[in-house]
This record gives sequence, C-alpha cells and structure tokens, in this order.
Amino acid sequence: MPTQTPARDRPEDIDVEALASEYDEERPARHLSPRVDRFVRLWFFAVALFVLHQVFMPLELGSQFYLVLFLAVTLPAVFVCYRARVSRRDPAPADGNGEGTGTGSGPRKDDPGVVDWLLAGIALLICLYPVLPVPQSSLGFGGFEGFLDRQGSLLVIDVTAGLILLVLVLEATRRTTGLVLPAVCLVFFAYAYYGGFLPISWAVAHPGVNIDQIVNALYNEASGFFGVPLDVAATYIVLFTIYGAVLDRMGAGRFFVEFSFSLFRKSGTAPGRTVATSGFLLGTVSGSGTATAVTLGSFAWPILKRAGYPREAAGGMLAASGIGAILSPPTLGAAAFIIAEYLKVSYLEVLAWAMVPTLLYYLGIFLAVEIDARRFGARRVDLDLGSPLRLLARSGYHFISLGVIVFFLAVDVPPFRAVVYATAVAALFGLGEALLSRRLPETAAPGMPGAGGTTEAQVPQQDRTSSLADYGRRLFDALAGGLRSGLPVVAVCAAAGVITSTIAKTGLGQILSDVLVSAAEAIAPNDASVLVLTTLFSALAILVLGLAVPVTASFILSWVIIGPALITLGAGGPEVAMFIFYYAVLSEVSPPTALAAVASAAITGGRVIPTMMQACKYTLPAFLAPMAFVMSDNGHLLLGRGAFTGVLGATAVCAAAVAALAVVTTGWMFGPTSRVERLLCAPAALFLLYLEPISVTIGGALLATAVLVHLAVRRKRSAAETAEASAL
Repeated sequence: MPTQTPARDRPEDIDVEALASEYDEERPARHLSPRVDRFVRLWFFAVALFVLHQVFMPLELGSQFYLVLFLAVTLPAVFVCYRARVSRRDPAPADGNGEGTGTGSGPRKDDPGVVDWLLAGIALLICLYPVLPVPQSSLGFGGFEGFLDRQGSLLVIDVTAGLILLVLVLEATRRTTGLVLPAVCLVFFAYAYYGGFLPISWAVAHPGVNIDQIVNALYNEASGFFGVPLDVAATYIVLFTIYGAVLDRMGAGRFFVEFSFSLFRKSGTAPGRTVATSGFLLGTVSGSGTATAVTLGSFAWPILKRAGYPREAAGGMLAASGIGAILSPPTLGAAAFIIAEYLKVSYLEVLAWAMVPTLLYYLGIFLAVEIDARRFGARRVDLDLGSPLRLLARSGYHFISLGVIVFFLAVDVPPFRAVVYATAVAALFGLGEALLSRRLPETAAPGMPGAGGTTEAQVPQQDRTSSLADYGRRLFDALAGGLRSGLPVVAVCAAAGVITSTIAKTGLGQILSDVLVSAAEAIAPNDASVLVLTTLFSALAILVLGLAVPVTASFILSWVIIGPALITLGAGGPEVAMFIFYYAVLSEVSPPTALAAVASAAITGGRVIPTMMQACKYTLPAFLAPMAFVMSDNGHLLLGRGAFTGVLGATAVCAAAVAALAVVTTGWMFGPTSRVERLLCAPAALFLLYLEPISVTIGGALLATAVLVHLAVRRKRSAAETAEASAL
C-alpha cells in the first residue's frame, strides 16, 4: 500500500468515476470500447424496463420465477463487464471517440475475450434451464412447474446444472468483490458435505448432507440462490440504484454540494460543515460510502485546501462523511432492505430505527469538524454561490422526490413502488428543467471550482431541442447505469445463498452462536457482563469480517452467525440487526483496508495510514454508540422504539457521550484539554453509553467533573496570561 498519493488539487484533475470504481469495495469494472459499451447499455436499459415492469405487472408464475429470469439477465453481464484478473492500475476510461482519458495506465482496449463471452452464454443457458419450455423427459426440463415438481428428487441433469451455476456464481462474485467471499462459500459447501465425517463429540458435527440435497437447497428451494438476499436485490436494491442514478443525472449531486456550501459560507468552519452536510445529502444519490467520498472530494478538496486543512485531516473528513451516507435515511444501504425482509417489518420502520443513530453519527462529525477548524485555524473561503433561498428556488425540487419516498411509505405503499414513483418525479422535474432552460451538465455553478456559469431561460429553439436530446441521453444512461452499478450486489446476494442454505440444513448458525456465548461466559462473572463481552466480541468479529467482504455479505454472514447469540442473551431483533448493520458499514473506514479513506487520500494527496487514522477519529463515536443498542434493556430507545420522553432522554444521554468522545479524540473542549480532562471523558462516554440509571449517573458525574476542571484550568491560564501582560 502506498504511503503517499499524488495530490489532485483541481477538480479537472479528478476522474470521479475512475476513482470510485478503483477504490470501492467492489472490484473495478472494465472500460469497454464504444461498440461493446453501446450493446451493454442497451442490454441494461432493457433489463431496467423489465424490472420496472415487474413492479406493476408481476409475472403470473410468482416471485421465484421472476428471480430465475432476473439472475439470467444479470449474471451473464458480470462476465462481460468485469475482468477475470484485477489490477489497481486499470486502463483509462474511453471517451466518446474511444480514446483514453489519461487517468489510468494508458488507453488500451479492455473488452471481454472469448472465454468471457463463453461464460456469459453458459450462464444465460444455465440460469434459464429451470424455465425452458422443453417437454419433460428422463433428461429433465419440463418448464418451471416440472422443475419445481422435482424438488427433493432432482435428476442428474438438474444436479449438474446446479453445480455449474454454483461455479458461475462464485466466479462472478470473485470478479466483483475478490476471493474472500467465494472462499467462505466453498468452506460452507465443504462443511455441509463433509460435516458427517467430523468426530461426533465435536459441537459442529452433523449427520452430513449429500450433493443432491445440497444442490436441491441451492437451486430448487427458496433458501439458496433464489432466497431472501437475491429477492431483496431484484425487488428493492436495483430500483434504488436506478433512482440514485436518475437523481444524479438530473443534477441533484451538484445541487446538494452547492446548497451545503451556501448554507455555511459566512462561517470560518464552513468548509468542514459543508463536507458533513454534503455527505449526508449525497448519500441519497450514490448509496455507496466510497463513491460518496470521492464525489464529495472532487468538489470539496480545493475548498478545504484553501481553508487551511491538512491533507490527511481533509481525507479523513471526506471518508467519514461519505460512509455516513450508507447509514442515513431515506435510502440507507442495501443491507437495510435485507433487515426489513428478515424481521418481516416495513422498510419505513427500518428508516425510523436509523433516525437517532444517524443524528448521533453526524453530531460526532460536526463536533470534530468544529474543533478541528479551531485547532487548524481554518480560514474563511468566499464562494460566489448566491443565497441558499436562491438555490432552493432554482433547484430545490431535487428534495421533492426524497419526500415522495417517505410519503408513500407512510401510506403503506410498498418500497419498490414508492421508489419508482420517486424516480418518476425526479425524471419529470429533469424534463421540466430541460424544457425551460438549456442544461450544461458539465459546467459548475458560479463560484464553484471550475465554474463557468449556465445559460438559462430564453434560448433558441435548436438549443431547446438539444436540451431535450441531452435529457433523453441522461435518462437512458441513468436507467442503464443504475442497473449496471447493482451487479456486484446481485452477485453477492446470489452467493450468500450458499451460506444461508448451508446454515438452514446444518444448524451451524446456532452452534457458532453458542460457542460465542460460551466464550463470554468463561470470562464474565455475571449475566450483564456476558452480554457486554459478547457484544464486544461480536463487534470485533463483524469489523474483521467486513475488512474482506462487502457490507451486504458482511451483514448476512453476521446475522446468521452472530445474531442468534445476542438474541439468546435477551437483545431484541431490531437492536441486533441495526447493531450488525452499523458495524458492517463501519468496516469501510477500519484500518488496514479502509477503502473510503484510501480513495480520499488519492484525492487529497495525503499519506494513506494517517488519513485512515483521521477517519477513525471522526467516526469513533459511531464505533461505540451502536453497542448501546444491545448492551442494555434501554437500547431500544435509540431506535425510536418506546415512549417519546424515553427516546428523547436516551438520545440526550448518548449525545453527551458522543461529545465526550469528541473531546477524547480531538483534545479540545472550549479550548485545548489536558490529559486529565481526556482521561475523565473517556470513561464518562463509556458509562453514558450503557443506558442504565446508575451507569448514566456515574458517566454524567465524570463528564461534569471534566468540564469543571477544564473551565478552572482555562480561568487560571487566562488569569496568568492577564497578569503577565500587565507586568509587561
């Protein structure tokens, strides 16, 4: 890993898409030649229309039939769009003329080869095998109903097709996310088959499952490839990625950043505040922490540099703000939809659970931002953006589609329809803007880096026609690009079926959770300590797991293995689910990988490891606060589950804990702090996060003592400085 990356001080030096793909948790995709790229975009556009059609006119043969078709039109595309071998120095993206942009190792052709096309063809045939309308015989087939009728007694050709699909799914997952998740899936597969050969005295031993039964569970039952994870990807996640792409292509991303800058432009801490606010708003567009950090950095880094922020501090701030995007309503990350399915609750409930934790997360960032601005002596940066009201009047309609999602969820419209309505609203507003003014999508607003201004209102008819054509291209690209960006999640969700089906067949999840609890019981003296230790072990396990696999896979694995342990000890399902979700997300800023921080360092030119440490500083409250969900019986209050006064009180207590942690990590309260104040604030925060009356009282007393000591020291120091000045 490099210790220093080249600085990119100007927005035109930053290729957002190339950086986002290079450092995102999913592997970089190919940069296709224009001809192949046109074919791929047409394919994904057709798939997007198919997905939208399913929302309002579902296929008569049911959900599993749709999932078979969905996998058939997406899995082959992975072999076309992703390389068999991955290098960090990728070829430069081709522009419209097929020439490289110069951001990679040099322009070169990066199209799929013969083997890739062959794998894509085999994947298409194998995925469609269960639904092919071929008359049934001893060889198999018989259409979808015939395939289902053979459940539990598959023919040889069924088993063969299932094994081939397993290999293809694992290879697609390897191409999109790396070796770790496929290796984990193979371990689970081997455990299902060879578990019967383990000594009977071992806790993990089981009677064993033969190949026919394993393939039946993977290929023909609802717990395998076509289980809950893929169902969520096909009915929720891809629709939200399309929505985010449409919102972005209509200019929402640039507006969110400009609006955030305009809100705080008169403050010395404006650049830092803007980064935090923009990260929250941009999360509604990208849904990816690393992509949000890169997009935000392309706008914000030149401003942060002018304000006087060191490169590493700026990179850490960008990474922390970007990761917050996955934790923030109304979109959250892909795992949030899986939470709703696993717990059988509405997605609106999951959004409600995330409200207070999101506020606590950004409170920690804002406090650190305010403190750092004073420590670094950040300078005011004047930007000619106009007033926030003017920007709202011009482009505030981008907020409306977000409200549309919440409104339809509130009136019990399913999330997959609510997001389609929101997408339509965003597209219609984009059309209205194209009709009213000529749109120049590559030009920044006045005062922003690279600004050139825009031409509005009265434009010639040919320019209006050009604007409409540009709008059509952007909408087409949004539908195709939104579907394409969801390919890694589709591969991960299909591969997750290997894990979930194995656990369902063998009961491994409960066995491992019992081992985890037993380890805590061997150390802890009482039940409360057992829960605390199990929570700590679980958090560490999720973070380590998240270093190697994407957030969605990390959540699914942790839910089936760690979730039962915490629930057994008395924690509620929602609290456990959100605890696992937050730690799975936070693994993106956890050293030594911390891809969001690496991407931010690539923008600022800062040293990678110090940038990771700065990101950890900003996110430390987020690492500790989720433990409050499950360590105490009152943890449910932080998810908004309980009386309003209780929720308000728990929020206030945890806000005080976040403030105490900010003092510990930054060494600043109302001014520089001494070691004594920081030593008092550290246990104060931990006691406050354990939401029991005695613990809260102790934590509050420690924090109050730290504040009094700090004020006394400041007063004494001020008096000494005054006396010294008088003596002079």
